[in-house]
Amino acid sequence: MKNIIIGTAGHIDHGKTTLIKALTGHNTDRWKEEQIRGITIDLGFTYFDMKNGDRAGIIDVPGHEKFIHNMAAGVVGMDLVLLVVAADEGIMPQTREHVDILGLLGIEKSIIVLNKCDLVEEEWADLVEEELKEELRGTFLENAPVVRVSAVTGQGLNALKDTIESMTRAEVKEKNTQTIPRLPVDRVFTLPGFGTIVTGTLISGTITREDVLELYPNEKECKIRSIQVHGKDQQQCSAGQRAAINLSNIKKSEISRGCVLAPKNSMRNTDLLDVKISVLPGSSRTVTNRERLHLYIGTSEILCRAVLLDCEKIEPGESGLAQLRLEEKTAVKRGDRFVIRFYSPLETIGGGIVLEPNPKRKKRFDEQTIYELQKKESGSLADVMELHIKEHGDTMITLAELAKLTAYAQEEMQALLKDMEAEETVYVFPMKKDTYIWHRESEFIVRQKMIRDLKEYHKKYPYRFGRKKAEIQMTYMKKVKANVFDFYIERMTEQRILGKKGEYLHLTDFEVKKDEIYLEIEKQFTDTFKRAAYEFIRITEVPAGNISEQVREDVLQMLVEEGTLMRLTEDTYTLTVLMEAAAEQIQNYVRKEHVITFSQVRDLFSTSRKNAKLILEETDRRKITKKAGAETERVPY
Repeated sequence: MKNIIIGTAGHIDHGKTTLIKALTGHNTDRWKEEQIRGITIDLGFTYFDMKNGDRAGIIDVPGHEKFIHNMAAGVVGMDLVLLVVAADEGIMPQTREHVDILGLLGIEKSIIVLNKCDLVEEEWADLVEEELKEELRGTFLENAPVVRVSAVTGQGLNALKDTIESMTRAEVKEKNTQTIPRLPVDRVFTLPGFGTIVTGTLISGTITREDVLELYPNEKECKIRSIQVHGKDQQQCSAGQRAAINLSNIKKSEISRGCVLAPKNSMRNTDLLDVKISVLPGSSRTVTNRERLHLYIGTSEILCRAVLLDCEKIEPGESGLAQLRLEEKTAVKRGDRFVIRFYSPLETIGGGIVLEPNPKRKKRFDEQTIYELQKKESGSLADVMELHIKEHGDTMITLAELAKLTAYAQEEMQALLKDMEAEETVYVFPMKKDTYIWHRESEFIVRQKMIRDLKEYHKKYPYRFGRKKAEIQMTYMKKVKANVFDFYIERMTEQRILGKKGEYLHLTDFEVKKDEIYLEIEKQFTDTFKRAAYEFIRITEVPAGNISEQVREDVLQMLVEEGTLMRLTEDTYTLTVLMEAAAEQIQNYVRKEHVITFSQVRDLFSTSRKNAKLILEETDRRKITKKAGAETERVPY
C-alpha cells in the first residue's frame, strides 16, 4: 500500500476544510475558535482510502495571511496539493502567495479544484478556469488538471477522487524507507495517562515502537512508547505517513514545533546554513547582504541574516549563494527546501535549497567556496561525500561522522564509498569501532612530503635505520588516531612505498651505509668494550678520533639495534656476547648453588660490586634470576 500525503492550499474561505470533510467525512478544524470563526488557524489532519487500496492522508493548511507560517509547516512531506479556488471569487492574493510557497518548497504535483461551482453559472466557471490557467502560466501548476466540484452538494467529488488516484498511482513515487527516519514536529500536546505526544509527517525512514531516538536541536533522548497512524495503534510508521507518536522521558515544555525526531547522532545541530536563494519574480523586495529574514524550513520558523557569498544583492527573479546565520539552532539535511519572508513587513519574497547543512563560516566572494557550493548544488550524494572527505584532510573522517554531516544512513553510503574506493578517489580504513576515510588528494600531499623529507633525512643521517614512526606521525599526521596511522603505515609497507625496521620507517631502496667511517667507529666500540670486559665503561671513555659526536651516536644506536652492543645504563654499554656469556655462567651457578650474591658475581667476573649489580639486573630482566629477600641476593627465576 502506498502512503500519500495530500495538502490543501488556497485563499481564506474558499472551502478547503469543507472540501476535505466532503472527501473524508471528518472535520479538520480542531479548535473551538476555528469552528466559531469558520477559518483554519492551525494544521488539521485526516485521511481517506482510495479505490486501489492506497491511503491518502490530508493536511488542511490555513489560508489566512496571518497563519502563513502554519501553512509553510504543513507543506513538509506533501506529495500532492489541491489548490482550492472558489468559483464565485476566482484567484485571490493569498492564493498567489500559496502558489509561490508551494513552488519554493519543491511541490511538483497538483490538482486545481474549482470549488463552489453550485453557486455560479457554467459560463462563469469557464471564465474563472480560463483566468486561472492564465495566472498560473509559468508556475509548477501550469499543466495541472482542473476539477470542478461543490463540496456542499457533492458535485464532482468522485471525479476528483479518480483524478487523485490516477495522479498518485502514475506520478508519486514510494518514499525512501531505507534511510534514517526524520519526522519534523508540527504539533505537541499531552493526554492524561499518555504524557507527551508529537505529530508530524515522516519524510523518510521507519520508526518502530521501543526505538530510542533524539529530538533535535534539543538533543534530548526519548523512547517511542506508542505510535498512531490515522487514529489507529501501529507497531511502526513509515515515510509518507502522518503519525502521532507518544514519547517517554521528555516533557511537553521541552519540545516545540520545529523540532526534528531522528536517530541519535544521525544529525548535527547548526546555526549556519549554506544555501541557494531565489527571489520570486513578482516580489517587490531585493535581498541585500546581511538582510534580516524570517526562515521557514521543515516545521521551523527562525530569524536569520543572509550573508551573500557571490553577489551584492539578489533582485526579483534572480538567484544567489548565501550563508544564513541563524538566531536559533536547527537540524536539517542537504536538499531541504525553505521559504524566506521579509522581516518587516512580513511578506514572502523567495526561498531556496540547502546546499550544506553543517558549514563553517565563509568569506564572501571566495572562489573555492563558490566552486564547492556550486558542486554541492549540482552534484550527487557521492560528490557531497567527497567534498566533506576533502575537508577532513588532516584528521580523516569516519563513516559515522560523514553520515551525521549529511543526514544519510551509513548503509546508503557504503555502496558509494565502495565505488569511490575502487576508483581510488578515497582510501578506506575499516577499524573495529568505525571506518575512517581519507581523500586521495590529502593522502598524496602527506605521502609526497613524507617521501621528500625521508630522502633528506637519509642524506643527513646515513647511519640511521630511518625516522621513528612516532616522530613521523607527530610531524605529518598528528591529528589522526594512532591505530589508524598504524593501519596506513602497514598499507604503505605492503605496497613497498615505505620500508620498516622495528619502529623506524625508511624509503624502500634505503640501506644503512656501512662505509669506512662506519666500520672504523664499529671497531673502536667493539675493541674498547672487549678490552674492558666486565669492567664496564661509559661511552664517553671510548676514543672518538676525528669523527663527529652525532655520527658516533648514530653508529652506536645502529650497533645496539643490530644486537652487537647492548645498553646497561644511560651512558654505559657492553658487547652483547659478553653479557650472554655472563648470563649463561650465572644460570649454571644458581642451578647448582640455588643462590648468588653481588659479592660472588664480583669474584666470578673480576669486577666491581657496582658492575656485578648491573650484571644481575640484566639476568633479572632475562628471567634467569630474581630477588629473594635481601637486596644483594638472587635465586633461580
